Amino acid sequence: MLKSLQAIEAYREGDYLPEEELVWLKYIVQAEMPIVNLERVESLRELDHRNPVLDYVERSLRLLDSLPLSYWIKELAEETLVWSETAKGGTSRQRRKWQEEGINCFAHNIGSAQLYWQHAGGNAAAVASAPQAALLKAAGVAHAEKILIVHRLIETHGLLGQQIRGEVPPSVNRPLAVMVEEGLLTSDEMERLLFALNHCIIGAVSPVLWQEVRSEVMELIALIASGSLDTPLPMKERLHRMRSGPISRGEDFTAEWSRLEQEGMDSALLEAMQPVTFWYVESALQTFSLEQFLKVLALAAQGSGISGLNHISFEAIMNSIYYDYKGVKKINVYKKRIIEKYLSELGWQDIAAGNSTSGNPHLIHRLRRQRHLPDTVFFDFEFSPAAEKLIEFCIEAEKSALYERAVLLLFDLFDLRRDAFDRFHNEDSYLSQMNDTADYKTVILDYVTGSKVLDIGPGGGVLLDLIEERMPAVTPVGIDISSNVVEALRQRKQREGRRWEVLQGDALNLKDFVETGSVDTVIFSSILHELYSYVPMNGVKFNQETVAAALVSAFEVLAVGGRIIIRDGIMTEPEALQRRIRFLEQSGLAWLERYAGDFAGRKIHYEVVGEQEVLMPVNDAMEFLYTYTWGEEAYVHEVQEQFGYFTPEQYVKFIRDHLGEQAQIEVFRHYLQEGYTLALQERVVIMDEHGNETALPDSTCFMVIRKVGSAAK
Repeated sequence: MLKSLQAIEAYREGDYLPEEELVWLKYIVQAEMPIVNLERVESLRELDHRNPVLDYVERSLRLLDSLPLSYWIKELAEETLVWSETAKGGTSRQRRKWQEEGINCFAHNIGSAQLYWQHAGGNAAAVASAPQAALLKAAGVAHAEKILIVHRLIETHGLLGQQIRGEVPPSVNRPLAVMVEEGLLTSDEMERLLFALNHCIIGAVSPVLWQEVRSEVMELIALIASGSLDTPLPMKERLHRMRSGPISRGEDFTAEWSRLEQEGMDSALLEAMQPVTFWYVESALQTFSLEQFLKVLALAAQGSGISGLNHISFEAIMNSIYYDYKGVKKINVYKKRIIEKYLSELGWQDIAAGNSTSGNPHLIHRLRRQRHLPDTVFFDFEFSPAAEKLIEFCIEAEKSALYERAVLLLFDLFDLRRDAFDRFHNEDSYLSQMNDTADYKTVILDYVTGSKVLDIGPGGGVLLDLIEERMPAVTPVGIDISSNVVEALRQRKQREGRRWEVLQGDALNLKDFVETGSVDTVIFSSILHELYSYVPMNGVKFNQETVAAALVSAFEVLAVGGRIIIRDGIMTEPEALQRRIRFLEQSGLAWLERYAGDFAGRKIHYEVVGEQEVLMPVNDAMEFLYTYTWGEEAYVHEVQEQFGYFTPEQYVKFIRDHLGEQAQIEVFRHYLQEGYTLALQERVVIMDEHGNETALPDSTCFMVIRKVGSAAK
């Protein structure tokens, strides 16, 4: 077993501070803060109970121990691996001292090489000195050439993998090629050494990842061993590699890049970043769209000045953009949505001209430099203390009655528009549930007419899929206000090779996105009640005028003979009907009390008439049961929606009043949506006002409106 592994095992068994000769281990175990790439961390909470740097070093050493290598190669590799993470260690006081001495604690390969040089060379190897074997030999330091080799290996630790990911240019590996030129290592020794090191470095991150990149790593090693370096990639290709995660999830990099150039993106500004090394860029920014990602890089380039710049670190963003939700690492979507809006308001021309200030006093991007690191820029988004506290409050208020109020405060602070699918933590599951409603949506296809169809609020895209698969002559287009929904759909389209289209647009202003009279069918499938609930009209939510604006908007773009198809909630007639509800769960009445206090759509009336039993107007009862059905996880979202807002008679009159004589209602039926009775049968008993059990009333309506010529009667 390697001596370094024996030392780690002894430390773990005895929990003692390593002796002075094991300085590398001492530095690592003294770490007072976890400095780790969060890309592959499952839970932030686990970092409080383990040393991820020591764990990683141990994994890399165990891989090395298993490889059949010569003593010389294994000795060099072991010395390299034990020192290569040391700049992530040390106490807070020690790290401050290192920085004062010029140790780069942020580019960890460089800082670790400096620490090793300082340790191995002693007084003869000041940190600021150029690492040279001659310097050590002149001072009588033994094994000078070995120390220089290990120093350069530490200095380039992990950079082959980062080159493959696009994060560094090939020139950073020049110190390796130079060692062959100087005769410190033969080409064969260099190949065997770099193979062993990269097997351990990458394999300790993920054995699967090592198998994926092994052949590309071997090609780069062969070039270096021959004294050459890989040809520098155009910046566009490097950025393409940095987006490997989003691309694997369906991002169409090439199409999006072309679109952004047409919108004014200056690719020359990005090309100027060719010499720069990017730290933690994928971990920090991989969940942002390509446009947002490139805007961040453009802001960094424009604000820092490229001359003399070697490193841009996004570590601060990475450390602030994640938090634990139910014990699992999640993106802090509160911060992410605010950053997304901030970036959306910055035009490419503004960024290029340096006019990139935020109109909101609670968020700004910052580019910082450390006095001792003039070649490094640190990029971060800085929230005001009030915004930080409010975001913390939202996190604390999750799954409580305070949550809705907390989120609304956040939206007011940053002037965000709340739309139906901006559901924070359950957005993915919600879109999945939307896709599970395919059976209910197939009936819509019987009424689709013409060749161009708009699906308003397409959710997970199930209706787009159905139209594409069953109606090959039809072009389905999804329109959603949420950038997150649109981004998810675009990625799925690319990933699955779909032919439908998706646009980010406002349902209340469709003529801004599609030509008037060019659409044959407009579909509102369970979306009008969400526009009614979330989108204010004249400053007021739960507003029938919002529904009117959506229908008028659709009617404007509809061709004569075209159809509007509506599937949505419905209220019961007569409205004076009463229903008794007996709760079969002890918490049922408390749920109703909580709901009546939180629901803002209208006042919910109920009278307690017995133990766990209430008497309610039928439509108040149904509105409550829609939310009660979804359960606790969805409460904070469902309580904000009013599913039924018209009775059948009111709906017909509303259509005639707002769409006029050109609107003919061809189909109008209502029914109880399948699943409600089954979901509630063990939770409540539904009775009429006399106490007799009765069926649930109709909950959903289906309507088809045709646009006829102006002369039609």
